[in-house]
Amino acid sequence: MRPITRTISAAVIGFAVGAGAVSGGLFAYNQLNPQANATLSLSSPHAKTPYASVATYTPSTLPLGPDTIANVVKQDGPAVVKIVATVPQSTSLSSSPYFNQFFGSLFGNGGSLPSQSSVQTDIGSGFFINNRGYLLTNDHVIHGATKIAVYVPGYSKAFTATRVGTDYATDLAVLKISAPKAVPYLVLGNSTQTPVGAWAVAIGNPYDLSHTVTEGVISAKSRPLTIGSRQYRNLLQTSAAINPGNSGGPLLNLAGQVIGINTAVSTQGQGIGFAIPTSTVEQILPQLMKYGHVIRPWLGVFIATDTKSMAQQYSLPTSQGVVIVSVEPNSPAGNAGLTSGEVITQVNGQTVTSDTQLKNLIDKMKVGQQTSITVNDQGKTLTKTVTIGQEPNGPITPPSSAPSF
Repeated sequence: MRPITRTISAAVIGFAVGAGAVSGGLFAYNQLNPQANATLSLSSPHAKTPYASVATYTPSTLPLGPDTIANVVKQDGPAVVKIVATVPQSTSLSSSPYFNQFFGSLFGNGGSLPSQSSVQTDIGSGFFINNRGYLLTNDHVIHGATKIAVYVPGYSKAFTATRVGTDYATDLAVLKISAPKAVPYLVLGNSTQTPVGAWAVAIGNPYDLSHTVTEGVISAKSRPLTIGSRQYRNLLQTSAAINPGNSGGPLLNLAGQVIGINTAVSTQGQGIGFAIPTSTVEQILPQLMKYGHVIRPWLGVFIATDTKSMAQQYSLPTSQGVVIVSVEPNSPAGNAGLTSGEVITQVNGQTVTSDTQLKNLIDKMKVGQQTSITVNDQGKTLTKTVTIGQEPNGPITPPSSAPSF
């Protein structure tokens, strides 16, 4: 079979600068605002774990007026922290034009490119999600760090944080500090019900300027974004000004609820920032708290879906299905004998017509499940049995921008 070498185009607006480079709650009000109208019920899927309960909510808003944003900041600011991560570094960064597009961290030397050294200090943001010292941030803020210091408002010295759970794919991380008393915490709002055009407030530590506040609106929703090997599938776009050091900080609505975690920015235009929506956090957080990672079914193929044009260019035997561009070594697909150039036409007897459909089919499976994959290989129809594996919690570098499953 002729190898597939065609580059699959995708919109790349950021540059991944995680491990070895620049590495960079839960619903409605907390006790900081006793006059809040939110109704909280403390129910938790982790009732038998040592973690604080996760609050569910009834949406509420502060009285709208000239002091609304100031009141949100007064209420939520004490729960926002600065994170300083020490990352071993053996090589210097290139002067890529995308250098600052992944704005989650900031060099301790003021943002300039570092020279070759043994360690690198990066700065990001985070926020407490319960009163026991658990906090949420971006994975890229602390990825590869050997020491994580957390600066909490009201304390003169930094706390040393431990990792509770990390997820490379969604760029989320949970940390914990041991504070001498209960800490203020934020609560996750409903990003799904947040409309485009709604006001948004960001609090963070851009360029080490602690507790900087900016405001804007939700500019768009469900934005896909590829930064290096991270493929974000569903981001909020905001016009609130965000810069290096903001990553991991909260994006808030006017009720003081977290609706997103600030994560990326485009340097090609002003007022174009991105945040992970709380709808994603709600899906990931329980597993991070319970297991320390996310269990995802994984096939291990990179695919392309413009099968009709590729059928002509590469003399593929069919224009139906999705084309395997590459197979990850030592993956379930590789172990089952799937190869580049084959066209996946069915999964468990169900016709496959797009990458989205293939992803949905794989996502519904369980790790260890045996699955039949039907492929067209040079005009021959073959069915191969694949044992679904667990997706690695780390970077998987595709040969192009083709989606990975």
